[in-house]
Amino acid sequence: MTKDAAASPVTERQRLGGWLPSGEAHLARYRAELAKKARERAGTAPRTRAVEDLATLLDSDPVLRMDLTRAIGQARDAGYVLGYASIDELMTIVDYLMTYAPPFSESALIHCPLNAVLDWPMCMPSGYALFRDPALNAQLKHVLNCWSGFLSGPHSRTHLNTAPPDGWFSPQADRHIGLAQFVCDPDKPYWGFTSWNDFFTRRFRAGARPVEEPDNPKLIVSACESTPYNVEHGIELRDTFWIKSQPYSLQDMLTPRQHELARRFEGGSIYQAYLSAFNYHRWHAPVSGTIVRAYGVDGSYYSSADSEGEDPSGLNDSQGYITALAARAVIVIEADDPALGQLACVFVGMADVSSCMIEALPGQHVRKGDELGFFQYGGSTWCLLFEPGVTQRFVVEPPFENPPLLKVNAALASVTTAR
Repeated sequence: MTKDAAASPVTERQRLGGWLPSGEAHLARYRAELAKKARERAGTAPRTRAVEDLATLLDSDPVLRMDLTRAIGQARDAGYVLGYASIDELMTIVDYLMTYAPPFSESALIHCPLNAVLDWPMCMPSGYALFRDPALNAQLKHVLNCWSGFLSGPHSRTHLNTAPPDGWFSPQADRHIGLAQFVCDPDKPYWGFTSWNDFFTRRFRAGARPVEEPDNPKLIVSACESTPYNVEHGIELRDTFWIKSQPYSLQDMLTPRQHELARRFEGGSIYQAYLSAFNYHRWHAPVSGTIVRAYGVDGSYYSSADSEGEDPSGLNDSQGYITALAARAVIVIEADDPALGQLACVFVGMADVSSCMIEALPGQHVRKGDELGFFQYGGSTWCLLFEPGVTQRFVVEPPFENPPLLKVNAALASVTTAR
């Protein structure tokens, strides 16, 4: 950390998707208040087993302990208010979050509280390698699964009400969500939702998102309710995804065990888009066809590209990088139209995502618009891979400057020439 960086901490950050507020001052207050509540709770209940196991890992591994201690110190030396000064204090906050349900906020929504807590240590010099460590990420997965378990239970419905400013059914929240589009019943307790996760993965009412040209095999529809991020052609089998330009690396994205699958898409094209905090979080088939592969990939949760540095858009600019490292689900569809060949959907978890839930299985035939799976909770991005020789004309073409939201099942691209 340079002296100039320490003297001038970043105060505003571009946050694609609105998962965290852009203003650092609000996040600093949030972390301080969270730490206070965590300390007050710490004396009343034992730590959650998953958090205690994480603390044990950090205590028993000298390299992890060193890197995290240094990352915390570097963030504090750079002028950031974390709410904690040691690993033990951090574990107290993480444990508090295991029974935390995010409230609505119109001005400063914090959908990913653990990301807010780790926001600066993860992009300090000692944090980059730390959050790529497999053992640490394996334990973080247990922690996030523990939190997801709470969010899937009835006690997570604290803010599923109409009371402002925290209620997710308040008029303020409804302006962002449009609850009338979704399956819910205002006359039932919690509007019929059994948990926070049930609300987060809410379904559209029939007809709310019709499939565009369902019988036209040359029209590809959007698999997610998302905003275009990037399009690239001539994708390499293996590339240096960690450098500034973050080129896509097929073998790393699809995993080395799927080498032949990766080779199928070598030289092809990729489309990437991101989901916002208020978006629908289920995935749908972009074409009609047969599922030939469907698998999950364990990966990182809070790793960002050090090539982007500590700039205001650094974590957003890691979206290409995380396609090769983050926890994700891969679903490959053999299109009914043989001219399209296979298309691969890669659904990537970001930050506080604890699981990518696959519903479509190999051998299953899906029609364009059928549901494939969903993100259990948290920020997310997705990619669509085309084989070489399949030429697309996208509805929204790059460069993507203030691109519009593409609704799920709406036209994404038309195939103008095929293999």
